[in-house]
Amino acid sequence: MDWKTLDDLDLNGKLVLVRVDINVPVEAGRVTDATRIEKIVPTIKDILKAGGKPILLAHFGRPKGEVVPEMSLRVTLPALEAALGQKVSFAEDCVGLPAKKAVAAMQPGDVLLLENTRFHAGEEKNDPALAAGMAALGNIYVNDAFSAAHRAHASTEGIAHLMPSGAGRLMEAELKALNAALGSPQHPVVAVVGGAKVSTKLDLLGNLVEKVDHLVIGGGMANTFLVAKGVNVGKSLAERDMADTARAILDKAASTGCTIHLPEDIVVAREFREGAPSETVAADACPTDAMILDAGPATVAAIGKVFEASRTLIWNGPLGAFEIAPFDAATNAAARKAADLTKAGALISVAGGGDTVAALNKAGVAEDFTFISTAGGAFLEWMEGKELPGVVALES
Repeated sequence: MDWKTLDDLDLNGKLVLVRVDINVPVEAGRVTDATRIEKIVPTIKDILKAGGKPILLAHFGRPKGEVVPEMSLRVTLPALEAALGQKVSFAEDCVGLPAKKAVAAMQPGDVLLLENTRFHAGEEKNDPALAAGMAALGNIYVNDAFSAAHRAHASTEGIAHLMPSGAGRLMEAELKALNAALGSPQHPVVAVVGGAKVSTKLDLLGNLVEKVDHLVIGGGMANTFLVAKGVNVGKSLAERDMADTARAILDKAASTGCTIHLPEDIVVAREFREGAPSETVAADACPTDAMILDAGPATVAAIGKVFEASRTLIWNGPLGAFEIAPFDAATNAAARKAADLTKAGALISVAGGGDTVAALNKAGVAEDFTFISTAGGAFLEWMEGKELPGVVALES
């Protein structure tokens, strides 16, 4: 990976354009979860410490190139100021006279937030003129928004070609963790892939069977693979029309030396609700009137043994219907096993994706993983082996 970090850039006295992701949830005009804002604080603080003036570029919501007042980034200011412990100035646009005036007024130690980049139609079209307008505001570009790196937008890709560029602390940590997990990992590598549908993760599965030693498949996806092996799954969620595709993935794994692990036993119920009566049966013994909602204890024990024999773990997606008890048991137990091995120094564990982060938080082990990616689409595309425009632009 050939990209510069903050340590490689001379920031003293420089106007530093920093692409951040502060697309946070808001209710009644208040930020309800400031996690993404808190994650960018180290980058901003380090730029200030090095004598630079941080100018923040960000998107918020989907205004589709129109100025939508309720999607103004102004709403994030209180949370941003609280996280940084200082006042943050605001410009009514991300280019043009309002932005230029706000930048000209900056003093050493100041932080400036520019208005929503997506108020301009040229942002999502990666318009060179818009990128040039942004670049004109500063001397150096820093991308700290890995979660937006899979988009070739003016503020994530176009601008990086126009000025000296580098990765912020969050981007740097993300790229190092991902490289350690799939780029040049310690083998054996195990990937856990769960979720509802095989069809949404075809590229992911196809890439992983070429890269990892073990692939654990859980959730509704596992049901589709069981169908492909001729197993009756009752009323379970399964993409029966994807059986041929699942068989092709099994064949590819066999040819690449990747061992695929499917449930040995399953937890079934007649209804999908909290506390619904359930039973554990062999994977090939699902009653015709029941549905598979979780993996069973024998499967969890087998997964634990795979974790013990591995050096690197990549996790995307739960093993069952983790949102409601008792169908969260397999995900919780496997997550705790991975966390214990990580804490003992026996496993490098990297996880990402919205459901995954929610599941690991629910299991109470998110802090114990080596790295948890806050990115959704970018994390998935990276696992699929795709190039991320925002990262490639930094490398070039």
